Amino acid sequence: MPWLTSITLTPFAGAIICALASRRSQAGARRIGIAWSLLPLLIALACALTGFNWSQASVIQCVERHDWITGVGAEYFVGIDGLGWVCVLLAALIVPFASALTSADDKQAGGMLALMLTLQGALFGTFTALNFVHWFLYWEIALIPAFFLIKQWGGKNRTVAAYRFFVYTMVGSAAMLLGMVAVFRVTGTFDLPKLATLAEDGGLLKLFGASSSTWLMVVFACVLLGFAVKVPLFPFHTWLPDAYAEAPTPVTMVLTGVMSKMGVYGFLRILLPIFHAQIGVALPVLYPLALAGIVFSAWAAMAQTDIKRVFAYSSINHLGYCLLAIFAACGNTGATDHAVTAVAGSMVQLFNHGITASALFAFVALLERRSGGLRGLNDFGGLRAICPALAGMWGIAMFSSLGLPGLNGFIGEYLIFQGVFSISPVAAAVASAGLLFTALFLLGFWKKVFHGPANPRWACMPDLSLGEKALLLPSVALMFVLGLDPQLLMSWLNPVAQLLVHGSR
Repeated sequence: MPWLTSITLTPFAGAIICALASRRSQAGARRIGIAWSLLPLLIALACALTGFNWSQASVIQCVERHDWITGVGAEYFVGIDGLGWVCVLLAALIVPFASALTSADDKQAGGMLALMLTLQGALFGTFTALNFVHWFLYWEIALIPAFFLIKQWGGKNRTVAAYRFFVYTMVGSAAMLLGMVAVFRVTGTFDLPKLATLAEDGGLLKLFGASSSTWLMVVFACVLLGFAVKVPLFPFHTWLPDAYAEAPTPVTMVLTGVMSKMGVYGFLRILLPIFHAQIGVALPVLYPLALAGIVFSAWAAMAQTDIKRVFAYSSINHLGYCLLAIFAACGNTGATDHAVTAVAGSMVQLFNHGITASALFAFVALLERRSGGLRGLNDFGGLRAICPALAGMWGIAMFSSLGLPGLNGFIGEYLIFQGVFSISPVAAAVASAGLLFTALFLLGFWKKVFHGPANPRWACMPDLSLGEKALLLPSVALMFVLGLDPQLLMSWLNPVAQLLVHGSR
C-alpha cells in the first residue's frame, strides 16, 4: 500500500470536502474538519504497525518512486526513517489537537479548518519527500495556508505579521532554491540521499572544483538561509513573535508545534548530510548565532507582558538548543560518540518541544476563551485557587518546558548539553545561561497569573470542563510517558543520529 502518499493526500482531500461543506453549514464543516484531521494519524499508526521495520529505523523505508519531470531532475520520491516518523507523528497529533480548539462560534470555521488541513498535507509532504524539487514544492505550499490563517483570523496587527512572515520565508526559500539549483548543475541530481552519499568523501567539493571551495561556501550560505529563517536562527527570528502573537492561538499551536520543526528537519535531512564540512568551516559564525538565539530570546521573554509573546520567545530559545547541537556535531574532530549524542538530543528535543509548546498555547487558548480574549500577564492573578485543574495541567506543561527530570522536556536538553559540552565546553557554558533565564521568565509568568491575590474579576471563572480535560490529557500523558521512558524515542532515533554523523564524514 502507498502509505506515505495516502498520509499526504488525505488532508488535501479533507480540505476540499470541508470547504464544500462550509457552504451549507459552518458548524458541520468544523466537525468534518476535526474528524478528518484524525484520519492521517490512523493511517500513520497502521503504517507504523504493518509497513515499517523499527529494528532498522535508520533505513529509508516505505519508498515510492516514479518519474516526474526528468528534464529538471524532478521525480516523485518519498520514503521515511526514524527522523521522518518523528515529524509525521507531530503533524498527525498536533493538527487535530489544534483543530479541536478552534471556536465553534466562528462564522468562517469551515474555511479555517480547510486551510488547517491543507497545511497538514503540506507538512506531511515535506517530511516524506526525498527529491529536492518534490520536497521544495511542499515546503512552499505550507506557506500559503499559514499566511491566510494569520491574515484572515489573526489579531489587530495580523496584516503586518502575515506579510512579514511571508516575505521573510519567501526570501529564505528563494536563496535556498538558488543554492540547490547550483548543486544540481554540478551533480545532475536532486536526489537527497544520493547527494548525501556524494558529499561523504568530498565528492561534492571535487565536482565544484578544488579551487571552488569559496563558491561552495556561497551555495551553502544560500541553503542555510532558507532553513535559518524557518526555525528561526538569530537574527532571522524577528518575524516569529509577531506571527505567533497575532495568529489565532490554534494556528499558533501548529506554527510552533510542527511548522518550525520543518526548519530543524531541513538542517538534519539536507544541510547536515550534504554540507557537513561547510558547517564546520562556518562554526565561528554559527556558534555565536545559535547562542544568541538561546540567551537573547530567553532574556527578551522576561520583558514581555503578553503571554503568547512569552511563549513565542520561549520557542526560539528551545529550538536554539537543537541548532547548537547540530553545529557542535559538525565541529567534532575526535570521537564521533559525542556528536551522535548531540544530534540524537536535537531530534528528541524536536519532538518533545512540539508536544509541550503546542500544549502551552492550547492553555492560552482556553484562558482567552474564559477571559474574553485577554492574555496579559497583569490581567490575572490567583487563578490557582479559582481554576485548580487548569493550573495543575498548565503547570505540568510549564515544568516540562523548564526541563524538569521525569517530564519529556528533560532528556533532549540533557543529551544536547552532554554532547555539546564534550565538543565545545565554552558553547555549553554560555548556553546554560539560557536555562537560567528560561526558569526566570516561566516562573515569573506562573507567579503573576496563578499566584498572588485573586483578581475578583475572575472569581467565577470556570475550571476545565470534562471535554477540555479529555482533549488535554493525551499531551500531558505523553509528557510523563516520554519523560519516564525516553527510550521509546531513543531506540529508533539513535541509529538515525549515528547514520547522520558517520555518514557525513
